[in-house]
Amino acid sequence: MKNYNVNNGDLILVNSDYKFVTKNFEMNLVKFDNLEIYLDSRAMSALLQIFKKLNITDEILPVSGYRHSLLQKDIYENSLVDNGEVFTKKYVALPGHSEHETGLAIDLGLNEGKIDYIRPDFPYYGICQDFRNLAPDYGFIERYPADKTDITKISHEPWHFRYVGYPHSKIITDLNLALEEYIQALRSFDKNHPYKYKEYLIWFGEDLDYVNETVSGNNIDGYIFTKKFPIA
Repeated sequence: MKNYNVNNGDLILVNSDYKFVTKNFEMNLVKFDNLEIYLDSRAMSALLQIFKKLNITDEILPVSGYRHSLLQKDIYENSLVDNGEVFTKKYVALPGHSEHETGLAIDLGLNEGKIDYIRPDFPYYGICQDFRNLAPDYGFIERYPADKTDITKISHEPWHFRYVGYPHSKIITDLNLALEEYIQALRSFDKNHPYKYKEYLIWFGEDLDYVNETVSGNNIDGYIFTKKFPIA
């Protein structure tokens, strides 16, 4: 990451409270195979590694990746007409507040022929669960779990995965945290007293007093720093 600012990086928090700041975000979109699905290059690389590891060909299909804010606006407004306000507020993020606008989020569906664009089937068994189990090893988290809806303000979405990068994905999953909770928890750790996970040191800071390729803004008020040490 070359563009160091609070609104840029794999760990930015985008939700109903914190808007995605497009002009400050560094994005390199790449296409998924022959589908019109795009992701940021880091997220796409990780996704393809998982597919390769699980020998996935067409059992699981990407349903939705990067969305321009105008497309998100169309989806939101169409859902209001087709599904009503209650449903839409549960399952569709407001334009400007969707993770899909970052290129770091992917919706996946079990390939059963017909796939629901807004709520694709992605069950907790079989190849879908295999993907879910492996995802944190490659930087992805299930972003909207059933037990975190009061925090995320989005209904349970077993199909929606967000790239946050490793080791953050493992920590979030192992500790059963929502991304909102993880961002908040890291405020307790600074450069002199970092959070330790295996060979990683992680901390929060409001200023860029340490810079490497893993610095990420939180999209609120500061930066998350990740430093790796070789295991002796």
